[in-house]
Amino acid sequence: MFDFLEGYDLLGAFWVTVKLAVLSAVGSLIWGTVLAAMRVGPVPLMRGFGTAYVNIVRNIPLTVIILFTSLGLSQTLGVNLGADTFETINFRLSVLGLIAYTSAFVCEALRSGINTVPVGQAEAARAIGLNFTQVLTLIVLPQAFRSVVGPLTNVLIALTKNTTVAAAIGVAEAATLMKEMIENEAQLILISAVFAFGFVCLTLPTGLILGWVSKKVAVKR
Repeated sequence: MFDFLEGYDLLGAFWVTVKLAVLSAVGSLIWGTVLAAMRVGPVPLMRGFGTAYVNIVRNIPLTVIILFTSLGLSQTLGVNLGADTFETINFRLSVLGLIAYTSAFVCEALRSGINTVPVGQAEAARAIGLNFTQVLTLIVLPQAFRSVVGPLTNVLIALTKNTTVAAAIGVAEAATLMKEMIENEAQLILISAVFAFGFVCLTLPTGLILGWVSKKVAVKR
């Protein structure tokens, strides 16, 4: 029944998907945290930048962002992110586009967690001489992260599925291979089922594990 899979590197394609998801998740978490800090910070210019970035990027389709990284950054401006092959350049550009897009959702999830931290804790920290950065990193963010594991899990699962958009610029991940197989094989239903099962295997354990973590680290108020 599954003889049509012979000759195709199915595991290799899903491995590229995993690398895209992991690298983009790490980058999005870092940049999203910085954006969240800007949005709750005391500097009006930084608050304005954070707000504008989130509101603009969240309303741009991911496909447009990914295509811009290839057509705008690479082909027009010559940005190659230190890579020298077509495949590597497009892979890194895809990671950059996914980070730029997903970090806006990470920022909003984290900002909602920051808003759950009692104001009195921040005021008490400032009363003993801590500055804004110390209050944020030592008091607020640790509690905020614990309260938003669930929402961040949803963002991570969405990111894993969004990696399929990288096919638009030729990254050899799962969706690219699926398109090639559909064009070459007369097994549309089976091919779709195989790739759907593959993504379920990636996302379902992630949701279950992080859901368990969310319950364990939840802040009891």
